[in-house]
Amino acid sequence: MKLKIDPFVLSIIVVIVLAHYFPELASDNNSIPLDSIAGLGISLIFFFYGLKLSKDKIRSGLSNWKLHLVVQLTTFLLFPLLVISIYPWVEGETNTQIWLAFLFLAALPSTVSSSVVMVSMAKGNIPAAIFNASISGLIGIVLTPLWVGLFLTESVADYSLGAIYTKLILEILLPVVLGLSLQRFFGKLVSKHARALSLFDKSIILLIIYKSFVRSFDEGVFTSVGLLDLSGIAFGTLGLFFVVYFITGRVSNYFVFSQEDQITAQFCGTKKSLVHGTVFSKVLFPSSMSAGLILLPLMLFHAFQILFISFVATQRSRRFQKKT
Repeated sequence: MKLKIDPFVLSIIVVIVLAHYFPELASDNNSIPLDSIAGLGISLIFFFYGLKLSKDKIRSGLSNWKLHLVVQLTTFLLFPLLVISIYPWVEGETNTQIWLAFLFLAALPSTVSSSVVMVSMAKGNIPAAIFNASISGLIGIVLTPLWVGLFLTESVADYSLGAIYTKLILEILLPVVLGLSLQRFFGKLVSKHARALSLFDKSIILLIIYKSFVRSFDEGVFTSVGLLDLSGIAFGTLGLFFVVYFITGRVSNYFVFSQEDQITAQFCGTKKSLVHGTVFSKVLFPSSMSAGLILLPLMLFHAFQILFISFVATQRSRRFQKKT
């Protein structure tokens, strides 16, 4: 089977290369206010997210509570606990930052669009996927800072969880609520232009990644991370994904889920949102920490989850077609 590389993953690689060789756009002397554009873009992303949230589908999806519980506990409990379990063996400043990057990855909510698309392709439970992907982003606004804050408050003296939540409420939750309140007026318009809005979301994410990596290259962050560390990060992301994928499969068998529900549990439960990750990294981590290093495990995870889940979804879709 011929696998296609996701264009967004290629775009991320291009942006990182541009950050290394052409950092001038992120300069303070640059006439284009990239920080202001990124800040406004973040609020607009979550405003459109609110416009797209279907309150009817969320209400109708509440009945399948076992499936929802498995997905959300996997996303916000299993993932973080797996990463925290190796904390006692982490030593040194660089290793601690890498471990914090993994904890940040583990504490993030699930993706929305790709989860639903992959579940649909594999003939899974689409309404449940929409419900879990949608609700995950809202839960993440509360739980992601809590998990990260448990360990950042110990290592960063000026870290304030209250200030973090204030910023999250103003920049993310408020736009979501505003979008929800205006959904009856603009909901259909947003659905009509879904592709253009998806392109807008990705453009803002690429801008944030560019800014983050320019700063990381300027500070020489990656010169302190050797090839062995980079290999460890890559293998760590793969290991984390497969452990969670295996456990969600076992739990699905234990609860005797239908094949459709098991697909949804494994696909939604193992996904992590790059959109939320890039946005949250700007809010959660102090300026003294490298955003590029913090985002590195997440970007590797994002690329692999799309590749692997696409492969599995395609295989299951073919099996379904043969049966019918």
